[in-house]
Amino acid sequence: AFDLPESGKVKLTVFDVLGREVKTLLNGRRNAGSYEVSFDASDLASGVYIYRLSTQQRALARRMLLVK
Repeated sequence: AFDLPESGKVKLTVFDVLGREVKTLLNGRRNAGSYEVSFDASDLASGVYIYRLSTQQRALARRMLLVK
């Protein structure tokens, strides 16, 4: 989940631990507001992944653990 304080372009991407992009979950303009994102990970193996949320103002990356 994330809050977007103002409208703008948002990109949410998932990478494997080697830095390879495995999914793009969002890539486009969003209005200001709160968002929750879920995705189909059935084609991904269990393990650690990094997600990166980028807006026009900032970018952040965090780890997540996928357990099947």
